Amino acid sequence: MVPLTIGRGRAYALLLLAPVLAAGGCGAPGAPTDAGPTAMVSPTAVVSPTAVTSPTGAAGPTSAAPDRPDQPAATPREGLPHVFPVRAGKVAYHPTHSAYPGTDIFADCGEPVVAVTDGTIGEVSRRDRYKKSGPQGPYNGGLSVSVIGADGVRYYGSHLTEIAEGIDAGVRVRAGQRLGTVGRTGNANNVCHLHFGISPPCLGEDGWWIRRGVVWPAPYLDSWRKGGNREPAAEVTAWHRKHGCPSKPPTR
Repeated sequence: MVPLTIGRGRAYALLLLAPVLAAGGCGAPGAPTDAGPTAMVSPTAVVSPTAVTSPTGAAGPTSAAPDRPDQPAATPREGLPHVFPVRAGKVAYHPTHSAYPGTDIFADCGEPVVAVTDGTIGEVSRRDRYKKSGPQGPYNGGLSVSVIGADGVRYYGSHLTEIAEGIDAGVRVRAGQRLGTVGRTGNANNVCHLHFGISPPCLGEDGWWIRRGVVWPAPYLDSWRKGGNREPAAEVTAWHRKHGCPSKPPTR
């Protein structure tokens, strides 16, 4: 496929590419997104999820980071600062996403991706293992990283061009700290964007079908973009109490 060249200042025009993405990219029905991590922080330091059996190999090879003193506190905090995950002059995103809750944030490749809030790095994938021949789901995110916020929420971003140096599982980060750059790795349909998902921290027990997002991010992105501080913790907690950490991907 011939790479697309997206000039700065034309990010809003990428909204016109939504039908392309829905046809086989980030949000295609039957081809859920986002890569399995190559590393993850131990789940013992975050909100305890409902115990389930992890499906073998569902999210690709993983390894657990050792317990570290810089992991987030077990009790989620309220009133933390939240910032928009992409630092760019021109960005665009949809209020909805095909097939499941999530948001594609369109910006030029190379624009900074930052931590939404204070927390600890959860999963990190520095290798693009996605192939169109399959499997669809575990590796769709390409290069990706998640932050387990001190508010008890996991914030996930994928399709990155690169992961910043020192961003590894268990490392403490602050709101606005650079995690990497916008890219088009994985199943991004060769379009520069950040897939952004919000979910409970089910580390070690869930797979890509939770990590990719379980609640709609757009209302929170709208707030953060305007300098507000709308917090998703209550909605994520409610979802988690109802669903736990599903051990199998959805059938549709």
